[in-house]
Amino acid sequence: MAVFGPDGESIGKLRDVVAGLRADRLPPRVLGVVVELATRRRIFVPMLRVTSIEPGAVTLSTGSVNLRHFHQRPNEIRVISELLDAQVVIEATETRAVVEDVAMEPTRTRDWVLSRVAVRERVGRFGRRGPVRVIRWEDARGPGSVDLSTEPQGAQQLITVYEGMRAADVAVALRELPTKRRYEVADALDDERLADVIEELPDDDQKDLLGHLDDERAADILEAMNPDDAADLLAELSELDKNRLLELMEPEESEPVKRLLEYSSDTAGGLMTPEPVVLTHDATIAEALARVRNPDLTPALASMVFVTRPPTATPTGRYLGCVHLQRLLREPPFDLVAGALDAELPKLSPTASLSEVTRHFATYNLVCAPVVDEGEHLLGAVTVDDVLDHLLPEGWRENGLWEATTDA
Repeated sequence: MAVFGPDGESIGKLRDVVAGLRADRLPPRVLGVVVELATRRRIFVPMLRVTSIEPGAVTLSTGSVNLRHFHQRPNEIRVISELLDAQVVIEATETRAVVEDVAMEPTRTRDWVLSRVAVRERVGRFGRRGPVRVIRWEDARGPGSVDLSTEPQGAQQLITVYEGMRAADVAVALRELPTKRRYEVADALDDERLADVIEELPDDDQKDLLGHLDDERAADILEAMNPDDAADLLAELSELDKNRLLELMEPEESEPVKRLLEYSSDTAGGLMTPEPVVLTHDATIAEALARVRNPDLTPALASMVFVTRPPTATPTGRYLGCVHLQRLLREPPFDLVAGALDAELPKLSPTASLSEVTRHFATYNLVCAPVVDEGEHLLGAVTVDDVLDHLLPEGWRENGLWEATTDA
């Protein structure tokens, strides 16, 4: 849900609801909400600041908003992150159930409480999925009375929440979860989605999550990652762990990663992806446009097509030049890419330093640049997002971009 200030200005997105657990089994009081700002920083906003909750939108009252990063206290629970998929017992029937949703409502004292729970019963000896029932909070034994750190908990409802979010936003959400919950979500995500999310995590969190997975699945995740990201992650591991995982990967997936590991991470060779769009000189403009339409390509990687002699798999045959996307859009579709070639654009050496790469991008106004060896073979391409990852201050993913207090 979108979160707005009193004058209608956009503040961010509602990501969770924080409640205080009680020992007396009465409905927990809602303490506030977790709001994700445009910078991806998650902050806590007390319920006293919430003036209205409408379909699709939350409005805050006038006043200052503390932009310090939200930190959960021991007596607090996050509804979306920790209650969804939790196991409970319905007291009236002593049947086990799983939490599918939670309702909150205001009281006469203007406090908000978690009043009701939508649960799906598990019936029969094999725990078949039964009907969904809505019961009072106090009629469910589990959240608040059972230690959630030891109770087995699924992740399907939480994954449903994450479905429409970008991988970078899911990575932020994942870092906010308790360790046990984070592992449960990782186990439930499919390989492609988990690979995308891991690419957006800080180094330490990447290593932690990869270490949680068994070796076979860890190798599958590395295969699903972009080769340059997989190489960066493997470079952080011990030689023993790195070599073991490389051996488990399929040879066609591990070979480009091994080539990247030969270069330092702060050189063009270490920054590049070995899978740019490569065509031969006799390909048509229409073929080139079809290739850059691939939704799996980043906008930066889709901005340029590289033309070489066969073979077109890196390291390629002799590098001939590149064609910029804007030029492709201006040419007749059945003309050859050779006629639109930019053969004058300088190339990067795989040993070029980060500062050299940065100056190259700034000088030629690029978002993507070719990396070519001394034998004129195209090795890969560096994109601007890889450069930015190395230029930003260390820990930028964990700390966000701003820490301040402002008025809403």
